[in-house]
Amino acid sequence: MSGLVDVLAILAVAVLVIARQFRPRRIETDRRWWVVPGVLVFLALREPGLLDPRHQTESVLLLGAELLIALATGAGWAWTTRLWTTSDGAVWTRSSKASALVWITGIALRAGFFGLGVVLGLRQDTSALLLGLALTLLARSGILIWRAHGLRPVTEQSTAYCEDLPRPLHKERV
Repeated sequence: MSGLVDVLAILAVAVLVIARQFRPRRIETDRRWWVVPGVLVFLALREPGLLDPRHQTESVLLLGAELLIALATGAGWAWTTRLWTTSDGAVWTRSSKASALVWITGIALRAGFFGLGVVLGLRQDTSALLLGLALTLLARSGILIWRAHGLRPVTEQSTAYCEDLPRPLHKERV
């Protein structure tokens, strides 16, 4: 595929993944959550061009910084995602407004590093974008699964927002 088609495909996948995260979704903690990121890593590494052969050191440093940003974005996304359980033990998830801020910041930082690469004259391939997306999804999924294992199912007698606290005997008047 050409570079433009690769970028458009990556953006479409990212928009789809991000949009789905803002609706409540049931997550399965026992499935193979690492398969999609693994396929993305395979696709990123299958073709040469991840590093610029004329500027090896700069290319490695830029790629390393981009991958650190991708990992931080995935971790930030996972920690700003709301998790809860239902009485049947199912774990549900939904991203928050803070998650959107994490994504916007991560994308802006990655765009900035891409711009830095252009200024330095580095040849950059879409493989770095795929690898970054894979690491973001891997970090997010791994942390969410880890967080979900620590949740306990809600019992029928549980109440939300401290409804089981004793109520005052008299009504306060202003």
